[in-house]
Amino acid sequence: MSRNKLGQNAVDTTTKIVEDLKAGDRVESNHPYFAGAGVVDDLPNFDGAVVQLASGERQYIPRKYLRSSPAQTQDFCSSAVEESSQQVKSIAPAAISADNSALEIVETLTPEEERDRHRLELRVERAFYQAGLAIKELRDRRLYRSTHSNDFVGYCRDRFGKTKQAVNYLIAAAEVYGNLTTTNCCRVLPTSVGQVRSLSGLEKELQVEVWQQAVDLVDGKVPSGRIVKGIVEQMKEKPLLLAKEYCQAGDVFTLTKLEDSDRKYNGYPCVAIELKQFTICVDVHDTTLTVKPENLQKLDSPEAHRQLPQILMRIKRLRQVGTLDRGANHFLTGLGKQVYLTEVEEMLLSCLEAHYKVEDCNDAQATT
Repeated sequence: MSRNKLGQNAVDTTTKIVEDLKAGDRVESNHPYFAGAGVVDDLPNFDGAVVQLASGERQYIPRKYLRSSPAQTQDFCSSAVEESSQQVKSIAPAAISADNSALEIVETLTPEEERDRHRLELRVERAFYQAGLAIKELRDRRLYRSTHSNDFVGYCRDRFGKTKQAVNYLIAAAEVYGNLTTTNCCRVLPTSVGQVRSLSGLEKELQVEVWQQAVDLVDGKVPSGRIVKGIVEQMKEKPLLLAKEYCQAGDVFTLTKLEDSDRKYNGYPCVAIELKQFTICVDVHDTTLTVKPENLQKLDSPEAHRQLPQILMRIKRLRQVGTLDRGANHFLTGLGKQVYLTEVEEMLLSCLEAHYKVEDCNDAQATT
């Protein structure tokens, strides 16, 4: 076995596989411009990580340049900063040796080289944007048809190793990037698909607004996809509606959009009996529910306003008698779905009231 192979094996035994990285892990970077030790701050996508370097800089670094630090390394961030401050005040980019294990300081760049470096860095940052534009053109012009006929998804899988979802994300991210570059307010631009994935469903103006908010939130640096997504979710949240601004006690509604155990009451009529700050207590035929304004659909029928409160009150009185016959229970459950009574329903309800003597019971209670 060659010396290089032995050396590589030795490194593998002291470092964790880079694919297993998670936020908070200590890492070492052999990136040409961002070499050194740091801590994983965010994992916006599988291709790279945002690393808080020992120098204090927060930078997105592709995974291929990252190595997990040995487990025995302690307080490397503070020690690295102390060591660097003792050596020099300004350090030029570090060059990586052939075996990726030793660093050496190179000379400072000339003004021309600085300009070239900036130009090339912009190309790296725009890499996903250029890729998205290219793959969109391949799709739109059907330049894959000579090998894959009408199978664009198969072409992307065979040629680039990308799934349909990954290609869609890439094209959408390129469109977002293009939108951000058309305004002068976006001085900081995204560097990866994951950072703008949640923006693709928004209007152009909102994309710019959300991105700028995210940039401001991280003090002018490139925000992570998690930060951008959080702002999008906040914008999509509906403001809470005050109950008193929606209805008043005695109003009648049909229940809708209820979930979990209350789903069975969807479509049932109800009467508002108590208003809280953001919720409303309503009576249905066999219980009282606490719902939100968005769960209520107003009933505009004058007949429903007149009859429904009385229907529910009469059903409630019968249920308070105690154990009812199964026929009576079935009838009352069906009656609870109605907003007014037919002539036959009125007759049957009156018969039940007479049979269970609910009027007599109410009179007795009133006397006592």
